[in-house]
Amino acid sequence: MAGLVAAARARELGAAPVVYEKGDRPGGSMLLSSGVIWRHRTLDDFRAECPGGEPALQERIVEELDDALDWLESLGVEPVRRATGNPRTVGRRYDPRRLTEALVRAAGDVRLGQPFRRAQVLATGGFAARLARERGLLLRAAPWSEGDGLGFALASGAATTAGMDEFYGRALPGRVPESELVRASQLYARHALVLDDDGNDLGGAAWHESDLVQRFPGGRAWYVVDARALRQRVRERTVADLVDAARAAGGDVRPAAELPFPLPASPKLVEPPFLAVRVYAAVTHTIGGIRIDERARVLDHAGAPVSDLHAAGADAGGIFTGGYGSGLASALVYGRIAAEAALA
Repeated sequence: MAGLVAAARARELGAAPVVYEKGDRPGGSMLLSSGVIWRHRTLDDFRAECPGGEPALQERIVEELDDALDWLESLGVEPVRRATGNPRTVGRRYDPRRLTEALVRAAGDVRLGQPFRRAQVLATGGFAARLARERGLLLRAAPWSEGDGLGFALASGAATTAGMDEFYGRALPGRVPESELVRASQLYARHALVLDDDGNDLGGAAWHESDLVQRFPGGRAWYVVDARALRQRVRERTVADLVDAARAAGGDVRPAAELPFPLPASPKLVEPPFLAVRVYAAVTHTIGGIRIDERARVLDHAGAPVSDLHAAGADAGGIFTGGYGSGLASALVYGRIAAEAALA
């Protein structure tokens, strides 16, 4: 998303940008997302959720996202919903395919299947694919997000941020096609008893559940739910619908009595039947990355800007360290900022 946004904004400012897209389609991981672009309600909320992030970088997202969403709509894409459905957040939901199409039109010159050699704006999607492979985890992102932007920045003298081992993740029932990554995600850990392969309770999860997913031993766990949990709503579906999606995707859904260990006593397991769903950690985007300032300029180890080099999207770190925020919001806000700074 960040690369298309940067190109669209640059073209709007009179430049003739070129987007070099390594993959065989535009849109990167944005196209695989639920399309919700959001921010925390206040900077204090952002700081509490992502305490390791840079306040100046977080502040620009809080202050500028609403205007950036209006700018998106000026490109000809209407939101599916003008709310996130989460009282903690403010934002809008878009159809990812229509959003991609609108940004490609606005960006103009998008060249598919062409890795970049040099760039003013790095927006290659972070290194989710490499991180997932190194840790033996599933991938819920564009398969070409290998860290090309990070490698280029490091070779140019850039510094990295804290949180290079952190990622935003979702629980999946196994490997699923790209078209099923949103539908098959298991988003009900807060309603479930979460167990490791020995039957140990892995504890609770934050509202976004990414903290729990990163704690799965060996990248896997069991979600066990009772009849009460199955009736709970998660966005527009119920937990029962999400379990059905796991079953339809070929996941391991079984009566909890068939688990290879006895169930521990838990207040979450009261009303039978009890169902167990095998889930696996899947990397959506990396948290750490290239160090930037609030103008999206890439910084070196002394904190000085690297000449004529900017980064946005998941290539840029230091925003969500220690927690979770909207990767699409960061891509949108800093994609625009990067274009403006590169043309200044």
